Amino acid sequence: MNVTGKFFLVFLCLTITSYGLSGSVYANSHNILPFTVATNSGTYLAGDTILIFGSIRDYDGTSPIVTIQIFGPLGGMKVIDQVTPKSDGTFSNTSSNLKAQGTINLTGEYIVKAMWNKQPAEVTFEFVGGAAPEPVVESEPVAEPEVTEVEPEVTETIDESVQEPEPEFEPEPVMTSQPAEEKKGGGCLIATAAFGSEMAPQVQFLREIRDNKVLQTESGSAFMIGFNQFYYSFSPAVADYERENLAFKETVKLALTPMLTSLAILNYVDIDSEAEMLGYGIGIILLNIGMYFVAPAIIIIKIKNRN
Repeated sequence: MNVTGKFFLVFLCLTITSYGLSGSVYANSHNILPFTVATNSGTYLAGDTILIFGSIRDYDGTSPIVTIQIFGPLGGMKVIDQVTPKSDGTFSNTSSNLKAQGTINLTGEYIVKAMWNKQPAEVTFEFVGGAAPEPVVESEPVAEPEVTEVEPEVTETIDESVQEPEPEFEPEPVMTSQPAEEKKGGGCLIATAAFGSEMAPQVQFLREIRDNKVLQTESGSAFMIGFNQFYYSFSPAVADYERENLAFKETVKLALTPMLTSLAILNYVDIDSEAEMLGYGIGIILLNIGMYFVAPAIIIIKIKNRN
């Protein structure tokens, strides 16, 4: 084989080798997920701190908000939070001081869903309820002292032959820790109480609109944080009164129907930007204000003018 043939053979070997090396490097670099989320533990007891952290690969400062949601065993959203990533792309909820208590109170599996720049990531953890109860040490029965019978004196006129039985001591009840019952509502207490169940079609419809439409944008997530603070300040009392008063429950059910109809508009539109979310959101809010406040006010004024 001449020198030219040997040269081309060596060149071909080097080309094949470099191609294989570059392919392996490319594969290794692309095995790293662009957006990840994790928790500091797989199981939690009541009072434990839940630390949620993750990283964004090649973070350049755009979309500087990560939305974190925690869903309970029954599917309802229990926690929503927003965190800002650091310059290296890492993020955590250390400032929130999230505890395994309050809304996270039902034993079972919880799903943590994170969203950054429309990229999802999720992780699960298990809430195993309160601490295990301490073992109860049964005390040994104490032998009762023998009672010797004393013959009554002759001078006594009271019949002591009949004696009252001694009272028996009942054992004290043993307290065992049980997981607290989950708050009814799954994130929509008034609608759940009105329609009777978290699995009612109307409640599932509200949940799907919230999770699949509103929370997919930063402006929608920011709106839900403020709305939840306002909503949960009065909704538990309203839901309790619905369960106590059947007439009030039916009234609330009728009052929710126009709002459900207006929200159905979001199922027929594609929301791909913050501007579209703001436009449709403001439009639906104004529509509900018109249905619930402006229209009744106009009707009342016309009735008064006729009289």
